[in-house]
Amino acid sequence: MSVYATAFAAVVAFMGIGLVDPILPSIAEGLHASASQVSLLFTSYFLVTALAMLITGFISSRIGGKATLLLGLAIVVVFAALSGSSGSVAELIGFRAGWGLGNALFIATALAVIVGSASGGMEAAIVLYEAALGVGIASGPLLGAVLGDWHWRAPFFGTATLMAVGFILIATLLTAPARPATKTRLSDPLRALAHGGLSTTAVTALFYNFAFFTILAFTPFVLGMSPYGIGAVFFAWGVLVAVSSVVVAPRLHHRIGAVPTLHTALGLLLLLQAAIAVALLADVHPVLIVLVIATGIPIGLNNTVFTEAAMEVSDAPRPVASAGYNFVRWLGGACAPFVATKLGEDISPVYPYALGAACCLVAVVILLLRRHHLAALRAV
Repeated sequence: MSVYATAFAAVVAFMGIGLVDPILPSIAEGLHASASQVSLLFTSYFLVTALAMLITGFISSRIGGKATLLLGLAIVVVFAALSGSSGSVAELIGFRAGWGLGNALFIATALAVIVGSASGGMEAAIVLYEAALGVGIASGPLLGAVLGDWHWRAPFFGTATLMAVGFILIATLLTAPARPATKTRLSDPLRALAHGGLSTTAVTALFYNFAFFTILAFTPFVLGMSPYGIGAVFFAWGVLVAVSSVVVAPRLHHRIGAVPTLHTALGLLLLLQAAIAVALLADVHPVLIVLVIATGIPIGLNNTVFTEAAMEVSDAPRPVASAGYNFVRWLGGACAPFVATKLGEDISPVYPYALGAACCLVAVVILLLRRHHLAALRAV
């Protein structure tokens, strides 16, 4: 039961990523903010998440995994509720930053706890973790649309309530895992990135995450739909993320290997982003919706295989490798929303997707040029 309690809380934690998607236009209208200002809700969230990854191992190795999970959940509950009470876009951006701190403490530790508690080994645990990510990302926009149709503040209070439920479940059902024999130093995640394989995986994932969060953060502004419409589009997208993460990624990984799977997924995401740009130029709205939903397939593949690769490619302890990897990759998630939205505002909505496609190409090139650092993955 403990692993499922953690997985449930992880679902709710990942809801917070897509929660604001359907209500971004409503937030902009309600707080008299521009699209690029509202995009900073993602930027502050992911920037703090990235930086906080460097301290998660330091904290969890001293107070224990369960206490770290509960601390992270408590912080999210507080800042999600404060987000709902925001009186200006600047306040909301600040509260989302605090939310990012709690999210980092939770999601970095949750993966380690699930890996330690699951009975099917590390691969099964990662699939469960990515399933939680997929379900959370899929249900986040749906929850945001349903509650946001009442008021843009409601989704934040709803998330705070659900995270409080997760807090209670983990507090009562999770048996505290044993603390590591060696305490993690603050410098350990950065030291781990000196490994060629881990740094290659992390930097490649940074460019991939830029493309990923261009889809998530900018697309609501070009769909021209109600919160329910945007929520429905991203729910369908999230379902594909979950299915490809849990069902397709493990099979493709076993059949052709980790690196070829990443090449395939990045290539498909590149083509879809380029096609979205063309659909915007041609003003073919139904095709645009189909293409946006379809990006869930390569995103789900990438999420699972990148996580597995980061855990397997180096000899660093998994929590340390995860912290270093997540620090770098979430920087891509921090940059993309503001850069993409500013490009769309000031130049053309086509440019963010063209840049996203270019980032996928850069990621493929990095994998090719540094493939000798990923030799360990070929044996997996």
